[in-house]
Amino acid sequence: MIDFTITHQKERLPVIARKNWPSGKIVMIGDSITDSGRKSDPEELGSGYVRMLRDFFLLDRTESELVFCNKGVSGNRVTDLAARWEEDVIDEQPDFLSISIGINDVWRQLDQPSKKQVLLDEFADVYGQLLKDAQSKTGARLILMEPTVIEEDLSSEGNQKLVPYINTVRALSAAYNAILVPSHQTFTHFISQRKGVPLTTDGVHMTSLGNMLLAHTWIEAVSDALK
Repeated sequence: MIDFTITHQKERLPVIARKNWPSGKIVMIGDSITDSGRKSDPEELGSGYVRMLRDFFLLDRTESELVFCNKGVSGNRVTDLAARWEEDVIDEQPDFLSISIGINDVWRQLDQPSKKQVLLDEFADVYGQLLKDAQSKTGARLILMEPTVIEEDLSSEGNQKLVPYINTVRALSAAYNAILVPSHQTFTHFISQRKGVPLTTDGVHMTSLGNMLLAHTWIEAVSDALK
């Protein structure tokens, strides 16, 4: 005979409730991967990794009161961030600033070679100045996300050209005591291990799985840094 007596198991808190998560405003700025259609979204979060992060933190509001502000703009390079930095970052006075940039700085060299390019030295100089401004004018804790991939063929020209830009992001992260989100490392590992499981729709823009992997990588990196 089946025993239908209800037994009370030990309460299991969700992951979010077991972490010492911060509170405050987090501005997430970047290109189309961050943007992800935010302007057509009533909440202005888009449908990508930013929304997934916000939803993750909504699982438990007793430990965290993070307010997410999506400032991604499709097609942006680091020079485009500089043009709107004052309005979209400094004026917002965030407690945390998460930056994902670099894909278009390389991709434009491939698909629009006649366009004025953001080469490596300029990328490093402009990015560094933005971080300096953010630290001095907002005091925000910086979170730098590595550029992900350009094509899911890891030997592609785009991925080869991307390497020095990724190394620059890593160096800037160390120089400015920022939290580094190893997005490229995570993506390349997944692609090499799980062939035929697409993370992008076109080599750059995320599938739902790609956004989930990006969000998961961000959560792991930030939670480890805030222990």
